[in-house]
Amino acid sequence: METMVSAADVQRAASLLKGHVIRTPLVYSPAFSKLSGFEVYLKLENLQVTGSFKIRGATCKILGEFDRIGGRGVVAASAGNHAQGVALAAKRAGLASTIIMPEWASISKQEATRGYGGKLILEGQSISDSISRALELAKEGMVFIHPYDDPAIIAGQGTIGLEIMEDLPDADVIAVPVGGGGLIAGICLGAHAATPRVHITGVQADTCPSALKALEAGQRTQVEALASIADGITVKQIGAIPFEIMQKEVDRIVLVSEDRIAEAVITLLESKKVLAEGAGAVSAAALLTGQIEAPPGAKVVLVVSGGNIDISLLDRVIRKGLSWNGRIMRFGVKLDDEPGALARLLTIVAQAGANVLQIYHYRGGADLHVRQSRVELEIEMRNFAHIRELETVLGEAGYTLEPGAGGAESLVV
Repeated sequence: METMVSAADVQRAASLLKGHVIRTPLVYSPAFSKLSGFEVYLKLENLQVTGSFKIRGATCKILGEFDRIGGRGVVAASAGNHAQGVALAAKRAGLASTIIMPEWASISKQEATRGYGGKLILEGQSISDSISRALELAKEGMVFIHPYDDPAIIAGQGTIGLEIMEDLPDADVIAVPVGGGGLIAGICLGAHAATPRVHITGVQADTCPSALKALEAGQRTQVEALASIADGITVKQIGAIPFEIMQKEVDRIVLVSEDRIAEAVITLLESKKVLAEGAGAVSAAALLTGQIEAPPGAKVVLVVSGGNIDISLLDRVIRKGLSWNGRIMRFGVKLDDEPGALARLLTIVAQAGANVLQIYHYRGGADLHVRQSRVELEIEMRNFAHIRELETVLGEAGYTLEPGAGGAESLVV
């Protein structure tokens, strides 16, 4: 079967988008290069207008079909980046846009979508519910813009692949986040048109492995999806057009865990001052877990697809990431409830070079003697080796460390 979108379509999309979207930078990362043994570059789509790559496909669709759309306006369904991309692309083209978002969509993304000119309707408890409502409006006359299963959308996203190969013609591997598949399908077409030898690795959160399961089964498969900090790529079934392209063009799909995604968000922030959302950081997570297959010194490009992360979620992701790489330790100890007991404990912690972030002091409880109190400390550490050093020192001083009440942030190893 002939593919509905081709490399020539990506080339036409590049001409159409010139002057309408940012040509995002491809920057070398010394930190990721040192960690991996590769020569690592970051394609920073988080710097794109609206904070993600989605503006490319939306603009390509709207400008390319402007005459067909006419005065009918466009409608889309999304909980985030696609919503903002369609709203802004439509506003720039002088068209009305209606965006259906599920009722649980974050307030910040709702306000961003309104700010870009979209008429917002909150409806449904899932993206599927929102899409159903959008399709109803399309029957009434508006033009529906699919987030990934559309030739024009795929061609627009494919311009990223063209830019990568123009800036780094001898790239060996491109690692791409995968949700519905529109991004990786487009990048495959754009990159392989320039250099057929470049390897394309797709990366998914292990909470929703829809692309991996589809390629393994040889057909599109719907999977169960668990909650993920990479919510932007939590798509239960990849698109039909992307699947056809991926079968021919993608070398492999790898999965990354929630902990490693959080670690990747932290590493991008600290090493390159790059703010990535969970979905935008999965390629970096694949690198950190050693899942990028290439010879030492190979040139590897990590696509950072977006940076739209809620501040409240960012705080939780940072804490999770710091815990995962040994930067936060939380533990409890029982102290004699007498003057100076806490000061002696804190002195040992300070002398070990650790920084106290929080102190939680409890009196009472079935496991405490009437003359005891329980203190929990949350401490900033350098790494796991530093944690073990502190544990040793505290043990030698007679303290028995107990797990803290911090859940994923409790680190006593």
